[in-house]
Amino acid sequence: MSALQLSMVALVSTSAGGLFAWRLREHLHWVLGLTAGMLLGVVAFELLPEAFELSRTLGSDGQPAMVALAAGFLLFHALEKFILVHRAHENHYADHDHPNVGVLSSATLIGHSFLDGAGIGLAFQASPAIGIAVATAVIAHDFCDGLNTVSLMLAHRNTSSRALGMLALDALAPVLGVLSTLFFTLPPQALTLFLGFFAGFLLYIASADILPQAHSRAGPARALHLIGLTVLGVVLIYGVKQMLPEG
Repeated sequence: MSALQLSMVALVSTSAGGLFAWRLREHLHWVLGLTAGMLLGVVAFELLPEAFELSRTLGSDGQPAMVALAAGFLLFHALEKFILVHRAHENHYADHDHPNVGVLSSATLIGHSFLDGAGIGLAFQASPAIGIAVATAVIAHDFCDGLNTVSLMLAHRNTSSRALGMLALDALAPVLGVLSTLFFTLPPQALTLFLGFFAGFLLYIASADILPQAHSRAGPARALHLIGLTVLGVVLIYGVKQMLPEG
């Protein structure tokens, strides 16, 4: 599949996540547990190995890629803390009426989804195998983005029509992100930095965002099952990696 086709799958995933928020939120923690494992698997088995391999061909020791990873992690940490306004815990404040906070947080999620789409397009510039792996992580992640978009809008007392409108924008964002990469190509040195940066982004999303959300709504008795789903997500990505052709 091409990058554009996979971005359409991401569109469907985002939309499904938003609709899921209406109907089955009590089962959300199971989905999040699996999603976190898939993101970690992409970082460990696809993005970092590819970044190091590309670095070796350029005569580098991989340090720039690791600096980019740290930068990506810290940047999205700062964005979430100072712009998203405690996104992972907003449902605790559902009694407050702040529609604009819901719109701002959802708009930031739309920006994330655009970067997800750009990530798919740029990953295909590295290789089809990397592109498919990144798209797999993005599709799983965008399901959660769609869910969070609707949840945040409703938690802050926005109307259903506004919530669905923001969901539509979030669903279109990864397609627009992929299309944006048709107009430029990253040189190998920049591509190495991108792979590290995107790895840091996914590592932050998995460890500091999705996993805490997964465990916040599940009691201790379910913790082992959630950990098992996270491990399963890692194993699934490892299996995909073994089945994909190299290069």
